[in-house]
Amino acid sequence: MLDLVYAGGIDRFPVDVKQVARDLSAQRFPGDAVTMVKGASLGRFDGALYKAPTGKTGWGIIYNDAIASKGRINFTLAHEFGHYLLHRLAHPDGIECGQQDMVRWDSAYREIEQQANCFAAGLLMPLNDYRAQIPAKARPTLDDIGTCADRYGTSLIAATLRWLEYAERRSLLVVSRDGYVLWSRASKSALRTGIYYRTSGRPPIPVPVSSLAAQTPIGAATVDHEDDVWFKEPCQEIALASDRYDFVVSLLHFDEASWRGFAEQDNEPVPDALAFMIDRFPRR
Repeated sequence: MLDLVYAGGIDRFPVDVKQVARDLSAQRFPGDAVTMVKGASLGRFDGALYKAPTGKTGWGIIYNDAIASKGRINFTLAHEFGHYLLHRLAHPDGIECGQQDMVRWDSAYREIEQQANCFAAGLLMPLNDYRAQIPAKARPTLDDIGTCADRYGTSLIAATLRWLEYAERRSLLVVSRDGYVLWSRASKSALRTGIYYRTSGRPPIPVPVSSLAAQTPIGAATVDHEDDVWFKEPCQEIALASDRYDFVVSLLHFDEASWRGFAEQDNEPVPDALAFMIDRFPRR
């Protein structure tokens, strides 16, 4: 499906999700296309997919017009377009999504939200282009990832999660608030060596007291830790406190280590959403 998007001439970044949603849906599903994409007051929701009112055809993709971040809006639009392609037939009354639905990419969360996020990441941040910006063996800073976020028109967290999908080094993203881990995401090599947090259905996990995350840094900060802070291993912590959303983002880079066996935990990916979508909408 995404091959069709880029084959149709959408090869510049950031991707214009509004145009793609309208044009591709009209081409593929005439009479049931996306006919409206706009901002509106959605209260506690970031985005929504709504069926047209009785007597009209089509669907509307709505984002919360109170969102200030353009990157967050763009990812929300792509996420809701993913719901349109993947889930509208099973949810004829529409779907409403909160902020948590956009940032939780783990398999313990709702499957349809995971699939919509995978689609949005693939649409906005194709891996072949991302790898050209940051190689798989690189040790990026948050500034490096932020440059990619600007290129793709996404949030810093979304860009970091996308990089972790193909990163070969042992790295971990930790999002915390008030000294406790909200959720985390590990690269595959970090996961295999026990570098991860299991957060779903568990008691709150405090961040290490000597970490930057515990100190709520002003702006971005970087420190090299010994083996007495994160996971009893030396690592580099790059932390950024978000004054807008009241949490701390920590990107941890660890050195190489021996393989310890694959861990079953929240980070385990669900089946690829793009493959799932291609199965449902094969080429004609």
